[in-house]
Amino acid sequence: VNCIRGQVDITEGIQKQVTVLYCKECLRYLQPPKAWMKADLESKELLTFCIKKLKGLNKVKLVDAGFIWTEPHSKRLKVKLTIQKEVMNGTILQQSFVAEYVVEYHMCEACARSAANSDQWVACVQVRQHVGHKRTFFLLEQLILKHSAHHNTLNIKEAPDGVDFFYSSRSHALKFIEFLNSVVPIKSRSDKQLVSHCEHTGAYNYKFTFSVKMVPVCKEDLCLLPQKVYTALGGMGPIVVCTHVTGCVHLIDPLTLRQAHVDANAYHRHPYTAMQSAKQLTEYIVLDSELLGPKQGKWALADLQVARSADFGKNDTVLLCRSHLGNLLQAGDLVLGYDLNTANLVDPELEKYRGKLQLPDVVLVRKSYADKRRKRRQKGKGQRAWTLKRMEIEQDDSKKGKNDLEKEEMERERFMEELEEDAELRSKIALYRDPAVDPSTQAHTTNNMVDETDDDEDDVPEVPLEELLNSLSIGAEETSHHYVGAEDEEYEDEMEEDEMDEDQTTLVK
Repeated sequence: VNCIRGQVDITEGIQKQVTVLYCKECLRYLQPPKAWMKADLESKELLTFCIKKLKGLNKVKLVDAGFIWTEPHSKRLKVKLTIQKEVMNGTILQQSFVAEYVVEYHMCEACARSAANSDQWVACVQVRQHVGHKRTFFLLEQLILKHSAHHNTLNIKEAPDGVDFFYSSRSHALKFIEFLNSVVPIKSRSDKQLVSHCEHTGAYNYKFTFSVKMVPVCKEDLCLLPQKVYTALGGMGPIVVCTHVTGCVHLIDPLTLRQAHVDANAYHRHPYTAMQSAKQLTEYIVLDSELLGPKQGKWALADLQVARSADFGKNDTVLLCRSHLGNLLQAGDLVLGYDLNTANLVDPELEKYRGKLQLPDVVLVRKSYADKRRKRRQKGKGQRAWTLKRMEIEQDDSKKGKNDLEKEEMERERFMEELEEDAELRSKIALYRDPAVDPSTQAHTTNNMVDETDDDEDDVPEVPLEELLNSLSIGAEETSHHYVGAEDEEYEDEMEEDEMDEDQTTLVK
């Protein structure tokens, strides 16, 4: 056994040191000849990539392979491999050895082109929505971040009524449009422009532009359905409320609880816009509520008596209405709705319903917690324990006035409140713990609030702590990639034992 061990080295002919190229801009490894692959440190994908880089492994049998911890930022990867090979008279020799990989920084072609000139894009996706707010784009931003749909972008720029995404490849732009089509109802068209042409090789270089328009109907909008859509939906509405927008527009008739899901194709066959939007909501106070019995999911039909909060105590005007919010509203609650009795409605479809449609005095949309939130902030107890990631979007704040910045901040605050109120919406995006807020302090504050506050403030919706994710960095993007290994004592002890066994060989008969 000792003679064979001393005379035969089954690792002879196997590469022990390899150089791998790594682009630290896009965090990818070069897989010759031109492919670049993304793999995390000590992942199965990176281990497979390292093993395939070794020459001579096809002559032996690979038994085991695993990473060995290296110093952070050492630009070295070490893999311990255990192999077997038949040497003589049916004797199988098993031996372990370590292969070292030297990581060299090498910028990939796409990153090099972007660094040289960020405007050297091949495809541009222009996403637009012609509405008076940006809440839909706030939601779209979180969906893009959760699914990492932006990792191939060269640059992202803010534009009027939307955002522009720039790509180095037409295929990347088409993939992004497919993602948009899966999360919001859109309509897209494309165009191309000839940049250069080589007469000798017949090569053409184009720049592609994709125009993507999102449906101009948003959550809480009040819509009047065209007569053809009204007939196609079996007489639903025609006054409907948009409850939420996903891959299609979700509508509900507040008088009958009938619901419909309108996809992008059906919408663009007979398009329509919002008759009233969220900025025209009026606050009411509920005087009385009576459930009628019909229920549909979280909605319940009820007859309500409401009065305008601005007129409460000044006059005796009481409005009667029927609403789909019967499960949520009780006497004394504040609710937001559209005052159709005094509104100046301008809609071409409304003229077609003259004499056939009687508009309700008020259409209620959602319960309001504004007064309760204000009281909690006055007591210093309204701090959120969570935050959201943000994309790196190139903005030109010089073209924005002070009012525009304040409006955007108010819209973002309203989007955060929507996340607190809607658990279904929260399930689609990723919420992270705010490192600036101590969880123990937040829990202690919450307990004190339960003990000290009155019942009117107990039903203010909040995000449970168990729904939050721990994040290494809450920023616009992960901008760097470091070779960091485990540093705990148990892991170091295991590595020392592995290094002692590197050259050990075992004879198996």
